[in-house]
This record gives sequence, C-alpha cells and structure tokens, in this order.
Amino acid sequence: MDVDKMFKLPALPASAGQKRKFTDKPSPEMLKKYKPDEEQVLMPPPPVPVNGKAKTQAASVSEEDEDTREYSRGEADDDFDMGDGDDDGRFFGGGLNSEQQEILDIFDKAGDDENGETTALTLPALRRQLGKFERIVAKNAEQRGKFPDDPSKFIESEADLDSAVKQFLPLTQNPPAYYPELVKSGVIALLCNLLSHENTDIAIDVIEVIQELTDEDVGAEVDDLEAEEAEGSSGGGIATKTRIVMADLIDDLLNNSILDLLVANLSRLNEAEDSDSQGVFHILGVFENLLSFMPPLADQIVNDTSLMPWLVKRIVVKEYDANKQYASEILAILVQQGRDIVMKLGELDGMDTLLRVLSQYRKKDPGDSEEVEFMENVFDILCTALAEPEMKAAFLEAEGVELMIIMMKEKLLARTRAIKVLDYAMQTEDGSGACERFVEMLGLKTFFSAFMGKGEPKKRKLGATSAVEDEEHLLGILVSLFTNLASDTPARIRLIAKFVEGNYEKIERLLEMREAAEGRLRAVNRDINMERRVMEANKEEIGEEEEAEWYLRRMDAGLSALQNADYVLAWMCQEDDGAMLHARVLLMRKDQSFKNVIDVLTEFKNNIGDEPEENENGQVEEETNVQRLIIGELISFLERAG
Repeated sequence: MDVDKMFKLPALPASAGQKRKFTDKPSPEMLKKYKPDEEQVLMPPPPVPVNGKAKTQAASVSEEDEDTREYSRGEADDDFDMGDGDDDGRFFGGGLNSEQQEILDIFDKAGDDENGETTALTLPALRRQLGKFERIVAKNAEQRGKFPDDPSKFIESEADLDSAVKQFLPLTQNPPAYYPELVKSGVIALLCNLLSHENTDIAIDVIEVIQELTDEDVGAEVDDLEAEEAEGSSGGGIATKTRIVMADLIDDLLNNSILDLLVANLSRLNEAEDSDSQGVFHILGVFENLLSFMPPLADQIVNDTSLMPWLVKRIVVKEYDANKQYASEILAILVQQGRDIVMKLGELDGMDTLLRVLSQYRKKDPGDSEEVEFMENVFDILCTALAEPEMKAAFLEAEGVELMIIMMKEKLLARTRAIKVLDYAMQTEDGSGACERFVEMLGLKTFFSAFMGKGEPKKRKLGATSAVEDEEHLLGILVSLFTNLASDTPARIRLIAKFVEGNYEKIERLLEMREAAEGRLRAVNRDINMERRVMEANKEEIGEEEEAEWYLRRMDAGLSALQNADYVLAWMCQEDDGAMLHARVLLMRKDQSFKNVIDVLTEFKNNIGDEPEENENGQVEEETNVQRLIIGELISFLERAG
C-alpha cells in the first residue's frame, strides 16, 4: 500500500477559486436524464420539508467544513488513489458511501461524450433547460396554491424545483455565452420571485446561485483562453464581453428588487439553524459581489435598504462566527465609499457600537486568524470614520481616546491598532480635542514606551502589524501633537519635557527612525532615477502623472516617515536648545547637517495643501494651510541655526 499516495491531498478543481460547490443529492427526476450503462439501484432522496428548515441540506460555513465538502465530493480525484474501499466507504473513495459514489459516477458520465471528453452545454440545451425551469416553477406555485394545507400534494414539485435551481450553477463557466440567454428569457425575474418562496431552503438555493452568477471570478478560464488566442490581434475580447454580460445580469437583478429581497431574507432566516446561517453567508456574498462590480451601488444599498442597521447590529453579537466576520467586511466596504455613508453610520450610533465591539480585545487577543481579520475590519471602519470631523467629535465624546490608551498599555494585538486609531483621530485641526485629551489622560507615558520599543515581544505574534507601519503611526501622532497643542500650554510643556528627559534619548530614537526611513527610500530613489533616465533616453515626455506616481511610491517607501521625523525634530530644535545641540552632533556623526533636514521639509512643504476653490465672485482662492505655514517657519529657523 502506497501510504504517501493514499494521503496526498487531491488537486484543487478549476472552480476552486470561484467558491463553487457541487450540488447536494439530486432528485430521481434529474438522474433520469442520465441513464447509466448498467442497472443501478438508488435510494430515493429525502423529502423536502415544507417548514423551510431542510436539515439534510444543513451546511456549516467554516473553513473545515468547506474543505471537507470539496474533498468529499471528489471534484479532483486524479491524484488520489481511490482503491477498492470498504463496505461503508469510510476509508477510501474520498469519504463517500456507495450510493453517493454511484450518483457522482452518473454525473461524470453525463458530462462526457463518447470519446470521454467533457462537453459544454449548448445554447439550444440551455433554452430547453430554461423552459423546463419555468414549467417547474409554475407547477410548484399551482400545487401550493391548490393544496396549501396538504404538503404531500406539492412535495414532489418542491424537490423538482430544488434540483432545477441548482442546475444554473454550471452557467458560470462561460458567461458571455450563457448570461444573455438568462436575461433574455426572463428567468432572472423568476429567480428573484423565488427569494420570497415559503420554503426558505428554496430561497437559500436561489441566493447561492445568484452569488455564483455574480462572482467576480466567473468566466476566468474562458477569459484566459480567449486572451491567449487574441494575443497579437486586436484583443479587447472576452474580458470586456464578460463584464458587459455581467453588467446586464446585475441590471436585471436590480430591476427585480434584488436588494430589498436579500435584506428581507436576512430578517426571516434563523442563524441558529445551520442551513439558514449559510444562507446569510451567501446573502452577504451577493452584496460583496455587487459592490465589487459596481462600487457606487453602496449609496443605493445604504439609503434604500436596511442593510447597514442589520450589519451594525450583527457585529455586536458576542459570539464570534463567520457571518459576524463577513458582516464587518461588508460594513468596511460600504464606509469606504464616501462621507454620506460614514454619516449614516454615525446616525446609527455607529461610533459607540464600534468602540463597544473593540473593547472586548482590551484584555484578550482574537481566538484565531479569522477573528483577527474581524478585529482588523472593525479598526479599519473606525479609522475610515475618523476622517470626518463629526465622527472625531463622537469618538471624543464616547471616550475613544481613553479606550485606545488602555489598549496601548497591554501587550496584545490591539495595541498597534490602537496607535493607528489615535493617529487618525488626532490629525488636522479637528483632532485638537483628541490631542489635549490624550495628554490629559496620561497617554504620553504609554505612548513613549511604545515609541522607544519597550514592552515589544521579541517574537511578533501571528497577525501582528509590521514594525515599519507601527513607527509611521507613532510619528504621525507626534506630528499631530506638535501641530495641535498650543504653545506654552501645560500639555505642550509636558510633551517637550518627555523629549528632554533621559539625556535626550528620545531624540536619538527619532534619528534612528529617520535613518531607517532614509535607507528604505534610497533604494526606491535609485529605481525611479533609472526609470527617468530611460524615459529621457527614449525621448518620452515626463508629465505630472508620472511625477505624481513616483512621489507616491517614494511616500510609501519611507518619505512619509522621513518627513514626519524631520518635522518633529525641527520642532524640538526650536523648542529646546539642548535638543538642537544634541541633534546637530548626531547628524554630524552621519556626515549630515540641518541642511539635509531643510531639504526634506522643503519638499514636504511644496507637496501639502488644499485644492484651490472658487469663491462667490468666481475667483480662485487657495485656503491657508496651517501646517504649511508651520513648516515654513521651521525651515527659516533651521536656516538661521545653520
């Protein structure tokens, strides 16, 4: 027995990246179309319940169950030694019993032609399938109407309907060929109507089909094939066609009130039931697909449906599960679409909700990587919201500064995220209140402990942020404190005193950060200079777009941290003579001087500011930027100091 071969994981199916799933046990009517080569005896499928709770279809959305389901369905058995198996099929055959294996064998044979090659669904066959689906829907509705109190009269048509809905799943393999037929036939309207079906299992099946039809990866194999064939020709081809037919499909869904119907199902599904819980997961998947394809749809979703209130309520649930994580992800996507949606979150008392959710991570880390992602999503939502002045005020009122200081004191994953939140909360003049509260609540002691690298574990935890990212947020907080704390106030004096204590050790740490940022930036500068020389040699025009792209690359590589470090250094040199002397000596040891700092600040000054706006008289005015004025004064001081 080849043990290594026996336990080798099967290769992923081609559709694995598209999250497609094989159908559950098909009904006898589906199997009649595919007559096996020899007589086979199949057990009849279990009856479809009429109360909307199909225990036989229950499925968990956890990763373990997903992997088990993909594996057990044998979608990629080529690399696995199936063997003869035992009577129960427990140790061989991918975990399938004999009945399940027979069903899969029938479908395998049905998809092959006489030569054993896979055959694609033809358009005439698709049209027949669509016509049959319409008849099945009509029959089920008729029987339910005639015998509403006698499930035995319509249970068979319900099973037919359940099977017919799942037959739409393979259409995702070639959207340009199949989607136009779906839209033209009017079947999309029927599918949307089924979202209100009395049997929630039917509605869940439809939701899963819609999720697969709208997945951003549908038709990927066809796209790749056509792209290869189009190489060297006019191109443009199948990728554009896929997006066009996808747009038509989504428009048809929207015209049939898909958004309202999905939210209505969120309200009627009971997540205590496994099948309903998976249904909620699929609903959130549909919303993710729609927002991914059409981001402006976020405004309509937020304004015309009750999805956002449901999401806000869902992330507060104490028990963690996949749907809670998915709800946080959809909420994060929504708030990134603009100020109006952030303000809608504020109207729902969203700031207080976010802080309550995050407070559970004051004393403990998330349980696993999935929960780490949930925590990250909530922190990202909070940071996005803090871009608005009203949300900064709500953050201050809800004692968000105090909560972040508490998190900074603990050696947990939330510590670095709390520093990031404070960076966002303190930015601009609207963050002045947060700066003052931060010093008032003794945040400087905790902050400088993190700034000096004290209390950091030697081995970074799974899910920990990078040291570079943490340093950038620490520098960002210092920039905001020096900008927003008024001169000669107790808060500012306490800030300066922190730099003076310990024989200016924090000045030394600041210059260490500066040197590290310079090192990261140096490599990118070499690459950009090379690109510039190549373009000049080829006599290509270097315009504003190229310059802007290069500047952003430099900012990401370390220029942002370098600018912030020099901004803080210049302030300390102006505020304290001892700091200036100490900084001059340290710079000289690196063959540098204040001239290097001045050059960095000059570029900083030239690249900040607000866009010019027209006043009531139509004249263009540029709003005075406080930070630009401050940088100008700091440059003048350093030039005088030499």
